[in-house]
Amino acid sequence: MSHLRVVIVEDHALVRAGMRALLQKLDGIEVVSDVGDGWEAVHAVQKDAPDLVLMDIAMPGLNGLDATSRIVKESPATRVILLSMHANEEYLQQSLQAGASGYLLKGADLAELEMAIRTVARGEAYLTPAVAKFAIEAYRGKSEGFSSPLAKLTMRQREILQLIAEGETTKDIARRLNLSVKTVETHRAQLMERLDIHDVPGLVRFAIRVGLIEPTS
Repeated sequence: MSHLRVVIVEDHALVRAGMRALLQKLDGIEVVSDVGDGWEAVHAVQKDAPDLVLMDIAMPGLNGLDATSRIVKESPATRVILLSMHANEEYLQQSLQAGASGYLLKGADLAELEMAIRTVARGEAYLTPAVAKFAIEAYRGKSEGFSSPLAKLTMRQREILQLIAEGETTKDIARRLNLSVKTVETHRAQLMERLDIHDVPGLVRFAIRVGLIEPTS
């Protein structure tokens, strides 16, 4: 029987090493690579064609949500389980909209990690119990449904928002994304208009609230 090929994406090296060690205990699972950010994840999927990606949500540069969107569009056969510290509706909504097949809390034990991997590998979805209730409530009409504020933005605008919130200058963003300064300024003005947020501190607070970046300690 062929092994299930897995890529680990996590920006903390020690956490990556711990996840690799855990997965090595499971039969039939092969970690083909582990990488530290969303861009590396996209490239790893292109190079290794894994069956499954374990993807951290909050990462600098390109977050796990936008990396997931790119991966599922470019490699539909690759499934993604998003890993998060947070059990809330906002994060679940964004994860499902990005095309993830699973949502798992980082505090999960090995048994739940294996269950999530096996479930998603069968072509099913896995939601950790702490967030599954939100999906049930949305289905039953008890919540407002999937209406994340990030849905107002294009993928490019989300990328620029994250980089602004991480403290990058307009010139830095233009160079990093291979865009002109004028194009970055246009995207910045449009995303501020769509979010009705008109200063950088407000954008930073918003990015933290919706999980694009983590608050600094």
